[in-house]
Amino acid sequence: MARSKSGNASALKRYWGSGAGAAKIRWGTPGDWTRCNRQLSKYLGPRAKGYCARMHKARTGAWPGSRANAGRRRR
Repeated sequence: MARSKSGNASALKRYWGSGAGAAKIRWGTPGDWTRCNRQLSKYLGPRAKGYCARMHKARTGAWPGSRANAGRRRR
């Protein structure tokens, strides 16, 4: 029996959001969006930018590049 697409999406969100993939990305630290984009662009291509932005918002509560972003470098 084939797995549903929604099952694959939820497994990916778990892996990259709170599983072993999240340990590679280290959400909430400077450069987290860049690490996500580099890891996922191998699999998603240009769609990785949007996926990582949404994951960043879900995991940290702020969009990447936002002033509210805890990992943002201050100038």
